[in-house]
Amino acid sequence: MILLALFGVAVGGTVHKVGDSSGWTMMGVNYEAWASSKTFQVGDSLAFEYNNGFHDVTEVTHNDFELCEPSKPLARYQTGSDTISLTKPGYQNFICGFPSHCYIGQKLQILVLPASLGPVAAPVPGPVRSPTTFSSSLSPVNNVPQHQMGPPPTPHSAAATNNVWIGFSYFLLSLFILV
Repeated sequence: MILLALFGVAVGGTVHKVGDSSGWTMMGVNYEAWASSKTFQVGDSLAFEYNNGFHDVTEVTHNDFELCEPSKPLARYQTGSDTISLTKPGYQNFICGFPSHCYIGQKLQILVLPASLGPVAAPVPGPVRSPTTFSSSLSPVNNVPQHQMGPPPTPHSAAATNNVWIGFSYFLLSLFILV
C-alpha cells in the first residue's frame, strides 16, 4: 500500500498530443524539440493522431529506435488515433514503421518520470547549542572538543525543495531503470 502511494499512477495525468496541432507526421515536426519542451510522468498519456493509411506508431527498444528498425515492435498501433498510457518510469521510444519515415525524423523518444508525490516537507532543524555546552566534553587527545558546531542552517526556500525533489525523482528513476 505504501509503495502504491509512493509510486502509484497519478489520477488524471496530462494528455500530451504528440506533435501538437501537426500530429504524428513525417513533415514539419521536430519530435526531439517537441519532447524536450514537455515533462512526462507516470499517469500521463500520449495521444497520437495520424493518417493510418500512411503512418503507424511502433513502440521499440532503444537500439531499434537508433536503427529505425520496426520489425521487432514492443507494441504497434494503427488506428490513426491512439492514446498510450505512460505506466512506468524510464525511456520510451516510438517510430513510424512505414519505410523511411523514421529516417526522415518521424521518431519520438521520451523520458517518463515517476508520478509526482506532491510537496515534500523539509526536516525541522534541532536546537542550536552554544559552544559552552561542549566545554566539559574534551577529548583526552590534544584537548580537542569531541563535537564541533557547524555553520548555522540555511533558510528553507521553495527553490531548495524543488532541487531536492528533482534530485530525489532522478534517484527513483535510476532505481527503476536498473531493475
